Amino acid sequence: MNAGAGAPGPWGAASVARPGGDPGALERALREVGPERYEAYEALLRALAEGRVWMLLWHGTPGSPDAQYGNMDVSGHGYAPAVTSPEQLAASGWARAHEVISGLEIAASLYRTRWGLWLNPHAPGGGVGVPWADLRRIAAGLDRLPAGPLQLSEPQVQAPGFYGLLEHQALEVRAVRALRRAWVRPAVGEPYLAIGLELYDTSPPAVEAVRALMQRAIAVAPEGLAVSTVAMADEYDPVAMWMRANARPFFDREAAGPGRPPVAPYPPAPYPPQPPYPYGGSPQPGWPQQPWQGYPGR
Repeated sequence: MNAGAGAPGPWGAASVARPGGDPGALERALREVGPERYEAYEALLRALAEGRVWMLLWHGTPGSPDAQYGNMDVSGHGYAPAVTSPEQLAASGWARAHEVISGLEIAASLYRTRWGLWLNPHAPGGGVGVPWADLRRIAAGLDRLPAGPLQLSEPQVQAPGFYGLLEHQALEVRAVRALRRAWVRPAVGEPYLAIGLELYDTSPPAVEAVRALMQRAIAVAPEGLAVSTVAMADEYDPVAMWMRANARPFFDREAAGPGRPPVAPYPPAPYPPQPPYPYGGSPQPGWPQQPWQGYPGR
């Protein structure tokens, strides 16, 4: 991974570090994390979003063209190792260079290539891994995306008026190609109905027309039913990935005809395997391993 500050890479320009908030908040949150303690894990993500980490450089120095983060493989998923303080850096015995960077910036850099962040891999128990899906939540805003691990299924809620209005009005909004649905149960927070939007056109007028369509439909949804939308074109959204693999459209403008089953706009694909979530795996001995050489354009 190229870690040169300001140097372009496959994930965009490398970030410039900014001071973090409370320097001890991340380590305090890290101590509270454990299996099934999802509220504690959410607190860790918030501390990471507001703090900073010390990224371990396998090659080069911060700002140099050949700077590369180390990497780790945990259960077949890639993670970049980091430590949470100068004291943890000393305890790790890391003798090469490092780069101090805000949690928000490293999250935005790593998730686009589906790399996670592993905190304090030298610590007893192996530290804690933050999968790329949660780095995406940090980058986008923790309150804007559901807390995983997500339980996803076909909706069982009875809402004929809601679905009927959606299908009827989707015919009139030419930007809509297909609509899918899923029932989403986050690890933290209330379950909700997700509507997957596949659009021909994502221009501002088209998006506004679809937003108005959803508002009209939500007005007739059953009382207490929480509804959210998902862009099917978002290749990083776990709900959209599940829908592409498991949910056939309930509205499909390109369906063969009345009474015929809708044709899925994507070929069938298995739901992508998810990284360890977020504990229970341990780094393999000898971390970090050689930097991964698979980035295009290197």
